[in-house]
Amino acid sequence: MSEQQQKKLIFSGIQPTGTFTLGNYIGAIRNWKPLQDEYRCIYCVVDEHALTVKIEPAKLRQKTLEAYAQLLACGIDLEKSLLFIQSHVPTHAQLSWILNCSTQFGELSRMTQFKDKSQKHPDDVNAGLFDYPVLMAADILVYNADLVPVGADQMQHLELARTIARRFNGRYGETFTVPEGYVSPLGAKVMSLQDPTKKMSKSDENPNAVILILDDKDTIIRKCKRAVTDSETEIVFREGKDGINNLLTIYSAVTGKTIQEAEKEFSGQNGYGKFKIAVGEAVADHLAPVREEYARLIQDKAYLKKCYTECGAEALRYSQRILNKVYRKIGFVASEIR
Repeated sequence: MSEQQQKKLIFSGIQPTGTFTLGNYIGAIRNWKPLQDEYRCIYCVVDEHALTVKIEPAKLRQKTLEAYAQLLACGIDLEKSLLFIQSHVPTHAQLSWILNCSTQFGELSRMTQFKDKSQKHPDDVNAGLFDYPVLMAADILVYNADLVPVGADQMQHLELARTIARRFNGRYGETFTVPEGYVSPLGAKVMSLQDPTKKMSKSDENPNAVILILDDKDTIIRKCKRAVTDSETEIVFREGKDGINNLLTIYSAVTGKTIQEAEKEFSGQNGYGKFKIAVGEAVADHLAPVREEYARLIQDKAYLKKCYTECGAEALRYSQRILNKVYRKIGFVASEIR
């Protein structure tokens, strides 16, 4: 077995819902780059998952390409990883139906995200929204991924994927690797700049609450200057200072300094004005290479097509072997159709 084959396999996907936020970047995406040196990595723009809410076809197409280019700009190296578009690899959807038949209705009805999104979109509680976690399980299991980078909001879905894998293995014999969650030591939770008790989200109606990774320097600094803090003046990380805690977390994440080092750097300042500007400048400078690389990539549609086509073909070859094994296990008649 080659050294590459001995490495554990990581799978992660992200929806094409628009420009990634600083929270997406710090909490997940920037950590995908260093994982490439330690693991076999398969990354995916999950455009099929995006259909659970209403979206115009032209917008979905545009956002999918933009998400793909953003991931490349954030450091995904196609010499080390696969990065493809979910709908280009039909094995995901094919396995999803098989896994549906090993998933209980009650398990899906208990999913917290289904309940939350049903309340947000009461006029469109579709079967795809209900069945979303099974497709997510198929995304993971069709590659027999060992590890899945996961945040708290997706942990319940990963646990369901693990349950489905164990149930299938118990019924048909050892087939799937039971995946483990992977929590990056570099991950940090970034909160809203306008309500630091809530996670930063691109769905926030207040544009000043969210930094997007493609925002220009002036925009980022302006948003940081308007960040909600408190009536004190001391720049320290402690309970009750949610706004300052959030800014210190952001500053630490983009500079590589510890929270304690950041506190020491800004100690003795009278007020938060200079600190907010420093945070904005640090974020903007950190993201500058991403913005520049994205601007180059998004103009080269031929290159993007070459990348997602080649990666998609390799992902299909890899996953088809696992799907064929599943088909044999469950008793499907072998097909020579290709």
